Amino acid sequence: MDFISHLALGFGQALTFSHLLYCFLGVLLGTIVGVLPGLGPVATIAMLLPITFQLPPVASLIMLAGIYYGAQYGGSTTAILINVPGESASVVTALDGYQLARQGKAGFALFTAAIGSFFAGTVSTFLIAGFAPPLAQLALTFGPAEYFSLMVLGLAASVSLAHGSLLKAIAMVILGLLLGTIGQDLYTGVPRFSFGLIDLSDGVEFVALVMGLFGIGEIVRNLEHEMTVSVLANKVSGLIPSRAEFLSTIKPILRGTALGSILGILPGGGALLASFAAYSLEKRWAKDPSRFGKGAIEGVAGPEAANNAGAQTSFIPMLTLGIPSNPVMALMIGAMIIQGIVPGPNVMNDKPELFWGLIASMWVGNVMLLVLNLPMIGIWVKFLSVPYHLLFPGIMAVCCIGVYSVSNNPFDAYTMAFFGVVGYLFVKLDCEPAPMILGFVIGRMMEEYLRRAMLLSRGDPLVFLQRPISAVLLIAAVGALVIVLIPSVGKKREEAFREEVK
Repeated sequence: MDFISHLALGFGQALTFSHLLYCFLGVLLGTIVGVLPGLGPVATIAMLLPITFQLPPVASLIMLAGIYYGAQYGGSTTAILINVPGESASVVTALDGYQLARQGKAGFALFTAAIGSFFAGTVSTFLIAGFAPPLAQLALTFGPAEYFSLMVLGLAASVSLAHGSLLKAIAMVILGLLLGTIGQDLYTGVPRFSFGLIDLSDGVEFVALVMGLFGIGEIVRNLEHEMTVSVLANKVSGLIPSRAEFLSTIKPILRGTALGSILGILPGGGALLASFAAYSLEKRWAKDPSRFGKGAIEGVAGPEAANNAGAQTSFIPMLTLGIPSNPVMALMIGAMIIQGIVPGPNVMNDKPELFWGLIASMWVGNVMLLVLNLPMIGIWVKFLSVPYHLLFPGIMAVCCIGVYSVSNNPFDAYTMAFFGVVGYLFVKLDCEPAPMILGFVIGRMMEEYLRRAMLLSRGDPLVFLQRPISAVLLIAAVGALVIVLIPSVGKKREEAFREEVK
């Protein structure tokens, strides 16, 4: 009965007029962000963080979540129609989706992507509702040692699942941890690494950091390689498939949903990893793998279901443990902290209206996305005709106004500009900023739990191995790194990264 009453509480929150409005705004922005190549949910959420400060916590998180999973829907439109993924998780969809469009089956491909996304989103929403409470109850038994080890596992997994060089991924995590130490000491209040600047006494402003890396950095990168695209079809027909065509998509959607739901929970996982894994699974499962890359509908159904399931189940570790499994979840945790909410298992008990309201809004948002994406394909296609050099001035203005509005401090704008340059250099050096953001967000919490554990054990570091759960988590973290250190695995990572860049 508790489950039913909790869902009733959630839908009571999600179905209020204001929350429906913010949910609609979120999924609408997410769809636009997914359709427009060059933008992405991370950059968009980073730019909109200052706006959410004036909103109630439930409304702000509902809108930000809608942007994230809405972008997974919108990214498939450009991937299928013009072979340009609007969002990174839709890279795989372009392989077969565009070929189907060239064969005159764009409507079938778009319908499959929408239905697969809706089904996966619905299932993963109920998985969150079912599995999040037990995990939160388990997490309530954690002490400082277990929390520290859990965060070590999260960072290790984010390193192991990052693309490209392992050494660079580790370096980015360490850089994020170091940036997180800037500011006053947690216990003594003594300034650290502030270089005598009063503006750094409270640490690096999170909003300025992410808006610089993902906002300004993306603008510069996109201007350097501005794309000119031609739409394959301005009018899409044949959205409703035949019975045989529809039946051929059911099993791939089910497999993609199951795989994406599992991978979304993993730290460092999410939509991108789920879509690639689902495509690989479908290709291996197929009787004739040679069809893939030439217009196999399984290559659209499986990855699209997987990336939406992965996007939504990645909320489970964020809501229950306070651990971000990907950069978007790191931004969501940042939004919660700014709203005065401490992420972790206590959220479900202290803020049940937020916890269950966010979960219920995901199902409502998926229904909205189904209505938005199929009938309005023609409108989304027209967005592709807007040149990026006309978009970036507005994006830049939003970044500058947003970061200044956080605390009315010009220093934050300078910080954003600095990290914008840093973000562009990261692109040039093939360094992913995502592990750095995870390290930055987790860093101060890791330090706090480390020092608490050491105080309770009177300085004995063996406490992390003497407590069973903590020891298991640390062993899992070491195992994740060992797997990546295997040369063959490392070689495949490098090759996959080069192929993705191409």
